[in-house]
Amino acid sequence: MKKLVGFLFVFCASLSLYASKIDTLVVHSTTMNKDIKNVVITPDSYQKNGKRLAVVYLLHGAGGNHTAWLRKAPKIKVYADLYNVIIVCPDGHKTSWYFDSPVDNSMQYETYISRELVTQIDNKYNTIADKNHRAISGLSMGGHGALYLAFKHSDIWGVAGSMSGGLDIRPFPLRWSISERLGTYAQNPQNWEQNTVINLVHLLNGKNLKFLFDCGVDDFFYDANVRLHKKLVERNIPHDYIERPGGHTNAYWANSIKYHMVFFNDFFNN
Repeated sequence: MKKLVGFLFVFCASLSLYASKIDTLVVHSTTMNKDIKNVVITPDSYQKNGKRLAVVYLLHGAGGNHTAWLRKAPKIKVYADLYNVIIVCPDGHKTSWYFDSPVDNSMQYETYISRELVTQIDNKYNTIADKNHRAISGLSMGGHGALYLAFKHSDIWGVAGSMSGGLDIRPFPLRWSISERLGTYAQNPQNWEQNTVINLVHLLNGKNLKFLFDCGVDDFFYDANVRLHKKLVERNIPHDYIERPGGHTNAYWANSIKYHMVFFNDFFNN
């Protein structure tokens, strides 16, 4: 009996170690005139002392929504407690690619994420509202979106990451509804050239953003990740790049997010 009581005590104590809270925050986008759902995970410490905390934004991939990260990597709830941060998972539409579409006014997700959502999170939660305490990352389409937004808005995010990111969209003119956001490549090549991450390196000065990106060697986006890495090396832009065995899978992302959270935590603490 004593052994059973002891086990239950240890079990309950272990549960109390990770008591993050999950909310769904609905934000009205005035730019797109619609309400958008966002998962917000606050750590246990937030409920207890209300201290201002750093924020990590995680973007989902094509076909996903604001709940995708909780399904693909449920341990993000643990990471919110472990690193004492707020985690925000926006609904970026199934195929927004996180830019402001030049051909569709109902798809203005660059403005939504970087302006409207960040403002609402800072207004509604106890955040440290500066770039040195704000991170962004994502998987696949969200990996492209995270670096796209961070490269273009290094005044908002001080640190960023990408997992299996589609960092060059030009080789995929018929995939994932990109042509619906930018027009066809044949008729609108400038839209594609101006809205792909690999062409935004000129926005970096080596000091305005710290970032990492990784990709599995069996991933169909692997080539684009390697090319971005080489381009950054040629231009002497500091970055962390990792390639490891794996494909475009949930198992890969569940593993990858662990390293991104360590990277972000080091940045916040420095």
